[in-house]
Amino acid sequence: MSWRDKLRDVEPYQAGEQPKIQDLIKLNTNENPYDPGLKVKEAIKNFDHLHLSLYPRPDADDLKHSIALYHGLKDEQVFLGNGSDEVLALTFLTCFNGSDPILFPDISYSFYPVYCELYQMDYKMLPLNSRFEIVKEDYYQSNSGIIFPNPNAPTGVLVDLDFIEDILKHNQKSIVVIDEAYIDFGGKSAVSLLDKYENLLIIQTFSKFRSLAGIRLGVALGNKELVSRLYDVKNSFNSYPIDSLAQVIGKASMEDSEYIKANALKIIETREYTKKELKKLGFVMPDSQANFIFVKHPYYNAEDLFMKLRERKILVRYFKKEKIDQYLRITIGTRQQMERLIEEVKDIVS
Repeated sequence: MSWRDKLRDVEPYQAGEQPKIQDLIKLNTNENPYDPGLKVKEAIKNFDHLHLSLYPRPDADDLKHSIALYHGLKDEQVFLGNGSDEVLALTFLTCFNGSDPILFPDISYSFYPVYCELYQMDYKMLPLNSRFEIVKEDYYQSNSGIIFPNPNAPTGVLVDLDFIEDILKHNQKSIVVIDEAYIDFGGKSAVSLLDKYENLLIIQTFSKFRSLAGIRLGVALGNKELVSRLYDVKNSFNSYPIDSLAQVIGKASMEDSEYIKANALKIIETREYTKKELKKLGFVMPDSQANFIFVKHPYYNAEDLFMKLRERKILVRYFKKEKIDQYLRITIGTRQQMERLIEEVKDIVS
């Protein structure tokens, strides 16, 4: 046996393309098109660079407190990580350690099966129905944990709190994780259920709603014991997860939440406009409540449309996967960007 036989072999998650193309309209990775706000800019300007020679505060107390205050929680109910992907990775390690499979939708965030393969965990992907909806009754079975995004990705389909509560009621012996990366663009967070269900964990990110994809800051919200166990796992390999500048930027963002909410309303308005205009061109789509839409044209091949848009310097996301290979996921940009998209799509499909 050679040393190569001792290496872990996994198929990694494929992130959206980050090209270096001038004048590109980038609508492929669900980034927020608006700036993160004046308070963030001031925080960066006033940051003392001498702090960079010291380790950051390991508990990020100020940031943690501002997040807890925003959600009406206690500080010890807040977990912080380097982006929600790290928080998700630690969640799988901490929470999903039974002998039964982990349950999540077959069309969902494609990092979930990657974590399972990496950690050698058993899992079962449950099919969405013909309308891309999660069938909650499918989750009334033995499992080592349940996870799904709300709204789902890449479909944008939202479930309500009654739906989530039904799943929680039927799975009180396992942890149910709701991945709320896009909840602020049309849904209601499940934070209100935390006092009622100890087995609920909610994961959020600063990347989408708060326009801070570049600082890598993710959050988990849950009961004190769950959050404490997450920190135990995290501290087993990295006791300084949030850098000093990210802590300052994150706190400034929390203090500028009204400005950020106003930007989200702009995105929602532009999303509804884009849906309406693409439907006029014959596109069909689930009713997205996220900062993206998931669209299909009945007579035009999705991959061809993806390539033609790219030639015109508009980048969207194409998934070459069974069941969704005729759909494109399109991030909602500014009104001007979406008007340009519609003009180019109209020219292509006509």
